[in-house]
Amino acid sequence: MGIEEIVEQALKDGYLTPAMEAEVGKICDSSSELSLEEYMSLDRLMGALLEGEVVSMPRKQFINVMEELVLSCAIARVAEIEQTSDRTLDIGDIAAYALNRLPPLYATTEKGAAYQRQRAKEELHNLIESQVNSAIDCNLDRPGSIGELIGTQSKSGEITNQISSLLQSHATNYEQTENNHTENLVK
Repeated sequence: MGIEEIVEQALKDGYLTPAMEAEVGKICDSSSELSLEEYMSLDRLMGALLEGEVVSMPRKQFINVMEELVLSCAIARVAEIEQTSDRTLDIGDIAAYALNRLPPLYATTEKGAAYQRQRAKEELHNLIESQVNSAIDCNLDRPGSIGELIGTQSKSGEITNQISSLLQSHATNYEQTENNHTENLVK
C-alpha cells in the first residue's frame, strides 16, 4: 500500500493505526525521493492530525507478568541444579514449557502489573513452581547434544550399535534397493 492509499484510508476511517504509521515510515525511509503526490498526501495527513479529523492510535505496550515470574523461578532453580551437577540447562526451553502450561497475566500499566504480581504470589505461586519443576524434569530427561552422547558412550561402542540398529530398523530394504538401483544402472 502506498502513501496516498494509507492517507486516504486514514482520512476515511478517522484514525491512523500503528501499522499504517510504520508503513508510511518505511516508505519514507526506503525512498530516495518522494513524489509531489506523496508529499501532498503527507501534508493532508498532518493537517488532519492537527485538526483532530484523524486520530493517531497509540502503540499499546503489554506486560506479561507471568513471563517475569516464570523466568525468575527458572533462573533460581537452574542455578541450583547447575551448581550441583555437570548438566547445562536451557532456560529458554524451560520457561517456554512452563509458560505454555500457565495462564498469562497481562497488564498495560505498572499499576496493573503490580496487581498481577501480587495476585500471582497469592494464588499461583505453587502452580508456577510446579510447572517450572516439570519443565526442568523434562529438560533433564532429554539427552544432551550428540557430542555429549558420543563423549559419554564412545568407549563402549554403544552409540555406534544404537545408530546401526536405528538405521536397520528404519531402512530395512536399503541394501536391496541400493543393489537393485546399481544393477539397473549397469544394464
